Amino acid sequence: MADIHILVADDAAGQRLDAYLGANDGCPTRSACAHLIEGGAVAVNGETCLSKKYAVRSGDRISVDLPEPHDPTDVIPEAIPLDIRYEDDYLIVLSKQRGLVCHPAHGHESGTLANALVYHCGIDHLGTVQGEDRPGIVHRLDRDTSGLMLAAKDDDTQRALQNLIRTRTLDRRYITLVHGHIAMDEGTINTGIARSTRDRVKMAVSDDPFARQAITTFRVLERFDSTRFDDGYTLVECHLFTGRTHQIRVHMRHINHACVGDPLYGKCDVRADQGLTRQFLHSWRVAFDHPVTGERIECRDELPWDLAAVLDDLAPRSLGRTAAGDEIVPQLGLLEP
Repeated sequence: MADIHILVADDAAGQRLDAYLGANDGCPTRSACAHLIEGGAVAVNGETCLSKKYAVRSGDRISVDLPEPHDPTDVIPEAIPLDIRYEDDYLIVLSKQRGLVCHPAHGHESGTLANALVYHCGIDHLGTVQGEDRPGIVHRLDRDTSGLMLAAKDDDTQRALQNLIRTRTLDRRYITLVHGHIAMDEGTINTGIARSTRDRVKMAVSDDPFARQAITTFRVLERFDSTRFDDGYTLVECHLFTGRTHQIRVHMRHINHACVGDPLYGKCDVRADQGLTRQFLHSWRVAFDHPVTGERIECRDELPWDLAAVLDDLAPRSLGRTAAGDEIVPQLGLLEP
């Protein structure tokens, strides 16, 4: 994915955001820019802007995430199993398995969640605000992050769900196991996140003026004793208030407690990673008010077998659960001692 950064000059003040971007070198057409804005790919002064009518101001810092070019006709229906937890005429809540890429991209032209959604719903019954090559996609999970995510069946629902993310009213909770002992029982990480200048595959905490604000709160659930092979572990629930690429993984690394098994930001030590070859990160709970019916929707998802097995192995090393752990851990499908 390419990044474009623009500082608005005095003579451009007052222009609509989509028109302003469409006239800039490196950006696509005005209509394509409007789709990027509606899809959450444009930030103004570090905050995602979903309004194509926003009037730019002198000194605004605008960043645009341009996806790699991809032929939308490649999104063909594929009979990939979907673990659906809630579905109606407007949206789907599903549990994504590890290893499944959300939408076609370079190196993953097929076998994606988008292909599965097209098979399940039909291409004409999915929102395309994020682009015709990302039908139904509201937000993404990394390929090897498992758990709950949302898909939309029409553009209006897709926009409404993305607005819930922008206004921080879509409640998304993740479970992660990190290296070391987090001393405090809860905390907030509030930083800018931008693409790393050293490795373009990675994201990094950044004070660059074009960095996007990222907010993660966390609660410690349980701590596990250290051995001569590791520094111990902490089981954590993270609450996302924003949705930046690799946000939890980057934030946990930032506080020196990388996610266990993380191949990009972690220790990459098989023994310390408890044999995991993917990040211990699972979207376990989503809750929101349905944008059409107003119904309160809440879904929960137990840990998949590979992550649950790690915690079962670590159980004899437990140093005790916090109050939050007593509430949440029994809901994760673990074997109780």
